[in-house]
Amino acid sequence: MELDIKTGVQTAILLALFFGVLFLYLGYRTVKSGSKLPYFRKRRDMLVRGWRLIFAALGMGIVSVVINFAAEPVAYRFFPPSPTVTLTPTITVTPTVSPTLTITLTPTITNTPSVTNTPSMPEEIAAQFESTVTPVGEYIFSPIQFARDLDENWQLVEPGVEFANPIQKIVGLFSYDQMTAGAQWTALWYRNGELVYYETLPWNGGTGGYGYTEWAPSSEEWLPGIYEVQIFVGTDWVESAGGTFLVTGEPPTATPTIAPSATLPPTPTRTFTPTQGPSPTPSPSLTPTVTITPTVTLTPTITLTPTVTHTRRPTLTPTITKTVTVTRTIRPTDTRRPTLTPEPPRRATNPP
Repeated sequence: MELDIKTGVQTAILLALFFGVLFLYLGYRTVKSGSKLPYFRKRRDMLVRGWRLIFAALGMGIVSVVINFAAEPVAYRFFPPSPTVTLTPTITVTPTVSPTLTITLTPTITNTPSVTNTPSMPEEIAAQFESTVTPVGEYIFSPIQFARDLDENWQLVEPGVEFANPIQKIVGLFSYDQMTAGAQWTALWYRNGELVYYETLPWNGGTGGYGYTEWAPSSEEWLPGIYEVQIFVGTDWVESAGGTFLVTGEPPTATPTIAPSATLPPTPTRTFTPTQGPSPTPSPSLTPTVTITPTVTLTPTITLTPTVTHTRRPTLTPTITKTVTVTRTIRPTDTRRPTLTPEPPRRATNPP
């Protein structure tokens, strides 16, 4: 593996910084530990060793700075860099063929629905027509607006397109113009596509104004679903008229009717009429009337009044008192031992 000069210089800088940080850490630990020793000589030796390591760390920092600024220029003096060959591409590849799409697919077949759902008049209702008047002119009807009722001023009461049960009646109000008097008109009411009600009669209004159709069955017949009203003049469907609304919620159920209690049959009234005698003078007729009317009244009265009172149990309130007393005892202060100073050796004297 070849190592260039720049990479070698960077590696030397990193090593110098690493050892500098290591020496600084070890020197700090040594000085801190030596300051706690009780013996003078050992404390002095530890302090000297620690400060040496700190100065060595500072020296490694200075060495890393010198290497960073002076090592690479000095190395290039002894090892000049060789010229670097630069590769220049001389061949350029240019695409010359461009594929172009020339065929465009155009659909020639269009799917057109041939069946159109157009409302029609049921034959059983058309058989009930009474009028023979043919409508004259272009009659116009507006879309139907639905409400729960109409007031005396032809104003809608609670209008909307969604009605929640219970419902008693729904009214459909519309405006019209150029209508022929006496022409047969019909309103068909559908629920989810099924015919549930209709009304058909000769037109008894004017040539223009307001008209309405309504359905007021029993409340339990208003089943939830989508309701649609279609207007016909004769057997022609009036496309501009009609409309839909939604009924939600379950209708109220029918309340059962209690059968009447048995009633005693009436007691027959007997009438006695005496037969006239042979006397030429008729005596007054005596008509005694006896009426027996039994009256039986049974009034059973049973009143059950259960009274149950639940009394809650008393609430138990636990009371726990815990007193913790902590007494902190101060540790005794360490008393340093006295430093023993060795006495100088005494010189031995020889007797004279």
